[in-house]
Amino acid sequence: AKEKGTMVSHALQEKFKAYQHEYGELASEFERRLQGELPNEWLETTELFLQQTVAKAESNATRKASQNCLEAYGPILPELLGGSADLASSNNTFWSGSQAISHAQQDGNYIYYGVREFAMSAIMNGLALHGGFIPYGGTFLVFCDYARNAVRLAAMMKQRVIFVYTHDSIGLGEDGPTHQPIEHAAILRLTPNMSVWRPCDSVETTVAWQVAIERSDGPTSLLFSRQKLPCQSRDEDALRNIRRGGYILRDCDTPPELILIATGSEVDLAMQASEILQQQGWQVRVVSLPAVDVFSAQSEAYRESVLPKSVMARIAVEAAAGDYWYKFVGLHGAVIGLDRFGESAPAAEVFQSLGITVGHIVEKAQALLEGLNGN
Repeated sequence: AKEKGTMVSHALQEKFKAYQHEYGELASEFERRLQGELPNEWLETTELFLQQTVAKAESNATRKASQNCLEAYGPILPELLGGSADLASSNNTFWSGSQAISHAQQDGNYIYYGVREFAMSAIMNGLALHGGFIPYGGTFLVFCDYARNAVRLAAMMKQRVIFVYTHDSIGLGEDGPTHQPIEHAAILRLTPNMSVWRPCDSVETTVAWQVAIERSDGPTSLLFSRQKLPCQSRDEDALRNIRRGGYILRDCDTPPELILIATGSEVDLAMQASEILQQQGWQVRVVSLPAVDVFSAQSEAYRESVLPKSVMARIAVEAAAGDYWYKFVGLHGAVIGLDRFGESAPAAEVFQSLGITVGHIVEKAQALLEGLNGN
């Protein structure tokens, strides 16, 4: 086998040398893709698009913001190979440059996988292992259950695979408990070598896609909302620090007495609650933590600058299983999350019913601050 393999390899190398001689530019592009390198214009394109997204400040569902990223990045990344498990229009994984692959058109860049979440994920692993492609595929977050084996293997094999998971919370509304993910974000975050982003707006979504494409040593899960989310205001430091996975979105005039930590759609709830609490005289910091694994990999000095150990009054807010967040709030903090399945009702009513509200955050904060201050 070794002798035969050597002969075949030698013959292929000679054939490629001839190809390089006749088609130099195409040969260089072929090598770039196989080596997993990004095009020269990548950084310029992504920085320009980020600045445009900041300037527009659009309130979009992050699934729509995700599609906008594909529109911006797709034209310079011919190696992007998309798809969806029969949910293309809901996942927004199909962009204007997408061409479905079929028997009649084999040079496309989009696969209609059908209702086959596991097969889709396994095929994406195979495409990544082959090389020359950056595969991404979409389904609802709750349906990552069906693909669990392949998702785990993507992480184990350290493959550049991008899992696009939309309808990321109870905010999907009337489809009810069967479609509302509760434990799924925590499961993905607990999977070794799986990077997980749950952005709060179009700006964080832009950064999440950029980081996912740049990552070459493992898969990334992107968790996007069904409902529209307001675009948050940021200074240059905050904008730059999104890439760190967690950062100060809103700070106070003096050292904080309370830190509110949130992800995704709950970031805006934390921002509204902080406004009320500051009007009451409390010094409140809001930390957006879209990618826990990325934040945890930062230097101790940076993590301390965002979440100083001296501030024990902390509340984490996420419309999902809450136990995961105690590592960030400690025994003196609190978590506003879910320890039950959801309900079938409009998104606003479900959030209200299950206590994921501005009012609940304010009440919990007041009790926590007064308790720690001995009142």
